[in-house]
Amino acid sequence: MMTGLKNVSLLWLVTTTTNEAFVKAFAPRSTSSPVVTSLETNHFVGSQSSLSAESNKKRRLGIFGGGTVGGGILEILKRKNAYLEEMTGISIEVAKLCVRDLDKPRDFDTSLVGAITDKYSDILDDDTIDTVVEVMGGTTDAKTVVYKAIESGKHVVTANKALIAKHLKEIEALLAKVNSKRETPVEFRYEAAVCGGIPVIRSMQSDFAGDKITMLSGIINGCTNFMLTAMDQDGMTYDGALAEASRLGYAEADPTLDVGGFDARSKLRILMRLAFGVEVNEEEISCRGITDLTKLDFEYAKMMGGTIKLIGVATEVSDTKVAAYVSPCYVAGSDTLASVNGATNAVEVISSNLVSSTYIGQGAGRFPTANSVMNDIVAIAKGDSNTCPFNPLAKGKRFVNNYDSFFYIRIRYRDQVGITRQCGEICEKHNVSIHSILQNPVTRRDDAAFVLITEKVPLAAVKSVCADLEGLDWCRGPTFFMPVLREDWNVGMAASS
Repeated sequence: MMTGLKNVSLLWLVTTTTNEAFVKAFAPRSTSSPVVTSLETNHFVGSQSSLSAESNKKRRLGIFGGGTVGGGILEILKRKNAYLEEMTGISIEVAKLCVRDLDKPRDFDTSLVGAITDKYSDILDDDTIDTVVEVMGGTTDAKTVVYKAIESGKHVVTANKALIAKHLKEIEALLAKVNSKRETPVEFRYEAAVCGGIPVIRSMQSDFAGDKITMLSGIINGCTNFMLTAMDQDGMTYDGALAEASRLGYAEADPTLDVGGFDARSKLRILMRLAFGVEVNEEEISCRGITDLTKLDFEYAKMMGGTIKLIGVATEVSDTKVAAYVSPCYVAGSDTLASVNGATNAVEVISSNLVSSTYIGQGAGRFPTANSVMNDIVAIAKGDSNTCPFNPLAKGKRFVNNYDSFFYIRIRYRDQVGITRQCGEICEKHNVSIHSILQNPVTRRDDAAFVLITEKVPLAAVKSVCADLEGLDWCRGPTFFMPVLREDWNVGMAASS
């Protein structure tokens, strides 16, 4: 049972099994969906053309991407099409589906698709298509598709966090340019880009308009949360947890973006703009993945009364500064995020009016992600408008690449006299106060480890301490450090002792 939930404003749970390993057969492409080999094109840029008199009775979609999410969109439409038309008064039609390989078998029904093509222009230059859905992924071809769709006056729905994180300012400028010449603005919707099925984007765009967000923190990568849960609760090694995540389809063939923290960083960059109005190059955000974590770290976390989670954090450190990082964090057992396990995502928002709001649900998978895409499509069909999809920029507020926290520092060593004294001297040199020292029983005097817990200090000071410690002859290999998520973390430690 979830504990410590304070003013949970939304609990979003998706229970549909989404792992593709459960797909038992691959259905061939339906003969009712003709393959387009060539089309007459009539490209237009920035004009309203046939879209200037957008029908109140019909929306025609062009979908880029026939993979996991694209298939989920078509399956949802098949099940809910009649309901959605009754609810909105609009018929939602999939005019065309663009795929990379026309001959590849599809594991979903394509009977609702007017035509399947492998040519981008068949959708982008089709004046009758008013909404482009981009679920192809990547930041090269997807960028071309999204930009040309906007320039052509087509609404865009995307699940592409990497594209948005990298090119947010360009997308924002392009929308402003195109919409300045239009009576009906082009909509840009991206709910599925962050945390899959959890409607955190729409909430950030509307539910905090009269509030002030001071901190957001979240478990925003399902693969790594699954792995850390396995290491904590099942005693798995890092390699064992990664193998299991791969077997279940949570990890990509190359898991670097997940385990390195980069996927979470892209999501955090988008959330920071929405929450604080701050523009930042995502590569400037401090990012540490889970590859250096060991079973020993979880033993010490349990000794402290908590666990370890990979968390993206952004916090207002003053009226003009926002700090952010992605890192493994020690989380007290009483914390809301400590009990978010498996591939589940969660985002907690601290604000002046609502105090604490937590969003929990499935962060990836066919149907959770496709559900968010469908909600964006329905919003456009209903005529909902958001002319500022990334929220306004905050005047006079900037990102700073440093933050203060309590820190956990794990040090491997060869036993000798004077280790504690030297640690104290180095910490004093860099104005780092030690809160406590933890050590399990030593079984090998030539390769043991202990943990320092610091008081609240700057990240830069901790890096300097670790660099000096690693230069001592008794220190075996690199040290490992991570922030402690809350300032009241030791409440949980006291309760467990």
